Amino acid sequence: MENDRFPPYMDIVLDIFGPDRIMFGSDWPVCKTGATYDQVCDIVRENSGILNEDERAKLWDLNCSRFYNR
Repeated sequence: MENDRFPPYMDIVLDIFGPDRIMFGSDWPVCKTGATYDQVCDIVRENSGILNEDERAKLWDLNCSRFYNR
């Protein structure tokens, strides 16, 4: 999978929504038609390097927990 196609989209999402309103999600198992689940996670991980540690925690866990009241 061509990872270099994703940074512009990550930039747009962050510009529009900001780190307090994004969360990781996938369309698994549909995403498996283009990549494995691990590859999808790696793409997000590699392309979220512009976020600081707190913002990455929001992306991977905290925003989801807050949204779903968990």
